[in-house]
This record gives sequence, structure tokens and C-alpha cells, in this order.
Amino acid sequence: MLVLYFSALAVGLSGALMPGPMLTYTIRQSLAGGPRVGWVITLGHMTLELAVVILIFQGFGSLLQSSLAQLIIGVAGGLLLLYMGLDMVIAALRNKVHVQTEGGAAPASSLFLSGVLLSATNPYFLLWWAVIGLGFILKSFTAFGLIGVLIYFIGHSSADYLWYGFVSTLVGKTRQFLKDKPYRILMAALGCVLVYFGSSFLLGAIQSARA
Repeated sequence: MLVLYFSALAVGLSGALMPGPMLTYTIRQSLAGGPRVGWVITLGHMTLELAVVILIFQGFGSLLQSSLAQLIIGVAGGLLLLYMGLDMVIAALRNKVHVQTEGGAAPASSLFLSGVLLSATNPYFLLWWAVIGLGFILKSFTAFGLIGVLIYFIGHSSADYLWYGFVSTLVGKTRQFLKDKPYRILMAALGCVLVYFGSSFLLGAIQSARA
């Protein structure tokens, strides 16, 4: 079972370390809210993952792989990321963002919900679980039953907490050394990254619809 746990941890880290909207959002919020932010966002992400695993067991894996599901998720995710990214860029250009060493965090409920939404509207997240994740879950279930699935899920979730917790702590602990101008530039850059991901999601959804 230890082999299963560490295998899930390794595979989870390979995905968590890839740049994406959730990493960008975690960095942005950690600059305002400090080290705790990443843990709350990851909890939202993990909650959705648990729901997806349950749905897969209920036979919804094929539905998540369908073209219609990918189109809806891609469009919704693209629009959400475009809005978030443009909002960050505009705020930075208008000098409406400033370094906050305390009291700048979004409410925990908002951070949790953001973790859920950013994951739910990422077509690659759901497709990964519907294809790759499904394979690992079936192997875990075959080997150890429901206990095996639980161990796999804990190992996978540990990877998310290790990475995003590390990023959030690093950014949150060093934010006091960042001045307003570099901070605004960083916010604009992070906003552009979200715009890029949003555009990619939308383009991918449109291309898949035409195929």
C-alpha cells in the first residue's frame, strides 16, 4: 500500500507542478492573503476531486469524456479566466492594486469556492480524471478495494497540498519585500497568464466543436 501511496504522490506532483490557472491564482492571492491561502484553495480543489472520483464510480466517466461536456467546460472556463485575467490587468494599469502585508486576504469561503470553480472549469482537469485518473482508480480498486482507492486519493491530494502549500508559504512569507510598482507589474503579468489560459480554453473548445 505504501507503493500505491507514493505512486499516487509522484503522479499527482507531475500534474500539480505544471503551470496553470490554479497556480497563477494561488500566487496572486498569496501576495494579498499570505501563506494560508494556498491551503484553502487546495481544499476546494480537493473537494471537487473527491466528487469527481465518486461520479466516476457512479459511471459518469464516459460523460466527462464527451464532446459536449468538454465544449461546455471549455467555454465556461475560458470566459471565467478571461474575466479574472482582464480584471487583474485593468486594476494594475489603473494603480488599484497595492502590496498588503495583512488584512488583504479574500474570505476563506471565496478562496474555497475559487478552488472548486477553477478546477471545474478546466477541461484538462476533468479529462485527466476521466481518462488517466480512471485507470489509476480501477487499478487501486482491483488491488485493494475501496481502501486502495482511498489510499490513492490521499496520495494524490498530498501532492496538491505539498506543492500549493509550498508556493503559498513562499510567496506569503516574502511579500513584504515587494514594492508597489513591481507588485503591479507582477499582477499585470499574472493577469496576462490567465488571459492566455482563458483564450486557450476557448480556442480548444471551438476547435473541438468544429471537428
